[in-house]
Amino acid sequence: MMARPVRHPINTEVDQEADMLKLTSLGGAGTVTGSKHLLTRDGKRILIDCGLFQGLKNLRELNWTPLPVKPSSIDAVVLTHAHLDHSGYLPKLVRDGFRGNIFATDATRDVAELILKDSGHLQEKDAEYANRKGFSKHKPALPLYGIHDAERALEHFSAVPFAKPVQLPGGAILMFRRAGHILGAATADIEWGGKRIVFSGDLGRYGDPMMLDPEPVPEADYIIIESTYGNRIHEPGDPTEMLGSIIERTVRRGGTVVIPAFAVGRAQSLLYHLWKLRSAGRLSNIPIYLDSPMAISATDLLHAHRDDHRLPPDDCDTICGIAKYTRDVEGSKAITASSYPKVVISASGMATGGRVLHHLKAYAPDRRNTILFSGFQAAGTRGRAMLEGAREIKIHGQWIPVLAEVADLPALSAHADSNELLRWLSGFRQAPAHTFIVHGEASAAEALRVRIDKDLGWNATVPRQDQAFDL
Repeated sequence: MMARPVRHPINTEVDQEADMLKLTSLGGAGTVTGSKHLLTRDGKRILIDCGLFQGLKNLRELNWTPLPVKPSSIDAVVLTHAHLDHSGYLPKLVRDGFRGNIFATDATRDVAELILKDSGHLQEKDAEYANRKGFSKHKPALPLYGIHDAERALEHFSAVPFAKPVQLPGGAILMFRRAGHILGAATADIEWGGKRIVFSGDLGRYGDPMMLDPEPVPEADYIIIESTYGNRIHEPGDPTEMLGSIIERTVRRGGTVVIPAFAVGRAQSLLYHLWKLRSAGRLSNIPIYLDSPMAISATDLLHAHRDDHRLPPDDCDTICGIAKYTRDVEGSKAITASSYPKVVISASGMATGGRVLHHLKAYAPDRRNTILFSGFQAAGTRGRAMLEGAREIKIHGQWIPVLAEVADLPALSAHADSNELLRWLSGFRQAPAHTFIVHGEASAAEALRVRIDKDLGWNATVPRQDQAFDL
């Protein structure tokens, strides 16, 4: 049952070996973004996740190149969760001919509605802004897709409950289990042709104050596991205290803390820790702004999906009320115009787009301020550049000096670290035939492969982009 790499191209016609199950990573192989993993058997195709590439230009350009398989030949998509690097290509997939169902948990469908519509809107606005200001090399600049494409993709969603088997095309059986991480996030257990393949999606933290622990999976023939933090262990300590210290030292010098935050998951976690600080009598006079319409709507979903997190209803209401919500552009501009010390949480989390770019333009050049990152920053993003010491970043065609303090708080990460990934893998009752390590930069994926070999004694491989395996 060893996985054998196959070097032939992906055929768009029915495979000659009709009953052979194949796995091909069309994205998320050797990189953190663009997750797309294709299972093929007996002429049927099931795509697990359908994300956008982000970060480095050569990766982003892959969003514009046709998939190696025709979207119309894909029979179904299984979506582990709604973050853009797992769901953001869906509107283009549908526009290019996909007509099947997108299987996801109920909360993932609701979160995907926010993320995909926002993505389409931002791409339309960015293209319009680039054309108006004339800083794009493309004439005219065009969006990858727009809001209408996102709405069409949402029509294909089919809600799947946790822990209940559901039949997929070709006789495959899907079961979701909780993965923690964000609302609706799931591991995907797919039984097909007598083999069980388990996809981790993105695994959350154990003991997270808001999200539930990743559920164990008892058995699998093959495991596809993420490796975002495959080479790192999160810093020990109290993240609430760390956050409070950063904010207080910034305020003492008269500065503002700008936190680029993922609108779904990280923004809500930040509100929780800020609430804890306020409850302890700290930050009482410091305004807190949540300047992201999508993050505001995602915060509202905590009430709609109470079974997907740990927060009691009363605490949930109080935490969600800790910040001043800014929905309109004028309110966002007023935040930027204010010189008063404050905390501004705004998307996007890796500073690749959204309102946070306008705040960075205003606050990054001032030494009194702090730019605080609280999650993974992919290679090629402004966030990664600033964490690596860049003293200038390019925003809307302009080079902006970075004189503000740049701080990192990985303790707030919603991703399992290396130890936690091994903890989840240790929940399997016996070794799988093979483990595939995806969704990580090369160094992180290789480090996790070495740990799996050393600590568990399992066979593991880091797939290359478009590399196919017979299972």
